[in-house]
Amino acid sequence: MSKPIKIGVVGLGRIGMSVHKDCLKARPDKYEVVAACDLIPERVEEFKNTFGCRGYLNIEEMIADPEVEVVDIATRSCDHYKHAKMALLAGKSVLVEKPFCETYEEALELVKLGSQPAGPKVFVRHNRRLEEGFLKINEIIDSGILGDVFEVRLARNSYQRRNDWQTIKEFGGGQLLNWGPHIVDHAIQFCGGAYTEMFSDIKRVTAVGDAEDHLKLVFKGVNGRVVDMEISGGVALPVPEYMVYGTRGTLIYENRTIKMKYLDPDVELMDIKADPATPGSGAAFGNSEKLVWKEEEIPSSDGKTEIIWDYFYDAYRNNKPYPITSAQAIETVRTIEAAKIGTEFAK
Repeated sequence: MSKPIKIGVVGLGRIGMSVHKDCLKARPDKYEVVAACDLIPERVEEFKNTFGCRGYLNIEEMIADPEVEVVDIATRSCDHYKHAKMALLAGKSVLVEKPFCETYEEALELVKLGSQPAGPKVFVRHNRRLEEGFLKINEIIDSGILGDVFEVRLARNSYQRRNDWQTIKEFGGGQLLNWGPHIVDHAIQFCGGAYTEMFSDIKRVTAVGDAEDHLKLVFKGVNGRVVDMEISGGVALPVPEYMVYGTRGTLIYENRTIKMKYLDPDVELMDIKADPATPGSGAAFGNSEKLVWKEEEIPSSDGKTEIIWDYFYDAYRNNKPYPITSAQAIETVRTIEAAKIGTEFAK
């Protein structure tokens, strides 16, 4: 195996101190944490105690550390662009926590800086692309068992009177930049990789602060599908995370279980034609055909997204493909920015 990546982590808050720390600690053969940086000294000390690394209270000093190969950026959303650009200009590759950036222009600039031959590279941690449920649903769609899929619905809902920095626009708060990058990325994939139309409505309903906590985006995909996505902190009763409508069946995903009802592929459907006659009293709303259905439940999991760290290692160290391309990362940012345009809230 190739040697471990010498990595410096900046931003030791909620995500950096939990997910990033745990995933790096679990892969000592692939990552050597040589530096950690945060404005809060106690957090830096915890990383130093865990990894035996150097600690910094200033990102410029950590980036200047000659032993740091890659800067893992887990700071607040509003700082991702600034910190990534700083590292790239210093010749360090970056792994950027979502959201990649706040604006399309920022995303284009970072990708350009990270696309020079023999220069530093930029990677975006859209780990939810690797959710077991999402991957399995796409596998089922591709199998054709549901027929032609014409609509997909995605939802991530709860009821929260949230009041942390994620509710403040100044810091990059709001669900468009929080859950948004993950679910927008999923929606675009369901659209066939691109879309021709998008409707958006965003608002604040229960959270404090000034950032949105409820959003609805509806896409018309290049594959003809309607993809309806919703993220909300104002929904008290749960709804399925995914619903897939096909010409031969339906799929829903909730409580980490895929449920399907679809026409038995071994039973041929009747050859029927539209009848222009006027039905008489008591006539059925349909025909006499007996449909033969099959039903399945498939247990799944939201886990295994930590495998993104293994993909990143192989991409950076062994030049293997990374599952989230730069073009896809840019398109997610462009879509999120476009979702704000034309809504009263975003002005």
